[in-house]
Amino acid sequence: MATAAEERIRIIVNGKVAGDELLRAAVGEFRARGFDIEVRVTWEGGDAGRYTIEAVEDGVGTIVAAGGDGSLSEVVAGIIEVGVDPAPRVGVIPFGTANDFANCCMIPPAEPAAALELVTTLEPTLIDVGVVNGRSFVNVASGGLGAEVTANTPPEMKRALGGAAYSLMALLSALNVTPWQTRITVGDETFDGMMVVMAVGNGRLAGGGYQVAPNALLNDGLLDLIAIRDFELPRFGTLLGELNDVCNDANTCVHYWQRESFIVESAQPVPWNLDGEPITGKRFEFSVLPARIPLILPPGAPVAQDDVRQDA
Repeated sequence: MATAAEERIRIIVNGKVAGDELLRAAVGEFRARGFDIEVRVTWEGGDAGRYTIEAVEDGVGTIVAAGGDGSLSEVVAGIIEVGVDPAPRVGVIPFGTANDFANCCMIPPAEPAAALELVTTLEPTLIDVGVVNGRSFVNVASGGLGAEVTANTPPEMKRALGGAAYSLMALLSALNVTPWQTRITVGDETFDGMMVVMAVGNGRLAGGGYQVAPNALLNDGLLDLIAIRDFELPRFGTLLGELNDVCNDANTCVHYWQRESFIVESAQPVPWNLDGEPITGKRFEFSVLPARIPLILPPGAPVAQDDVRQDA
């Protein structure tokens, strides 16, 4: 049974979609059904985090991010910053360009009424949160090509990443991405190589639907790291095969780890992207905050079968 605080829902809306008629209609519908819904609209960077902190301090039980992966990431970062335990429940109304996290979790995009139905009827699952150099991410951190695509290419080219490994590699060739010398440290082991693509997944999808971390689970206490070595064109077929079998120990181009923590270092600054936010550096320390955020997820989301559900 929900407490009085949990019955309070505060929706933090990305300002770009504040005028969406379906969203306004959905909020009106659920208010008419008796739900106590408040709305805050972002105007500039950092607003979502500030509104989240205000919601936590106000004792709001459910905070809903209406926007893209970046909006959700800001909400989660705000909750972590406050450090409240138990954390408020978090819901998602997908309105981003790619909606990779929502699509991975089977949350319907641009259908606010359907998303609010999930928020008001399902119990949350405690999910992990990734951390790199003190900054949190919910979905995926991508390095090299993935980060350059997000930062520098037009939307139509970003959409070319969706769906298949061939699309990713074709785009890599088109952009003439320069590989970088990388060292990956996992415990006492190190791995050195020239890399063109890296991604660290708490979720599975990035770049508009490309499955970068096919084995990732949101509540397994692990992060999934995929690294793609520089390759010669004659090995393109080998690369495609390995992308369909990422965990094969015999792979020579594609390498995949599942760990609680690891370090990625490069000789020169490399662009990375955390849920849509760009960062650049030479050393990135990754770790996981296990079972940190109670997120409302529908059936079909990538969670372990013995998932931890927060008590009602």
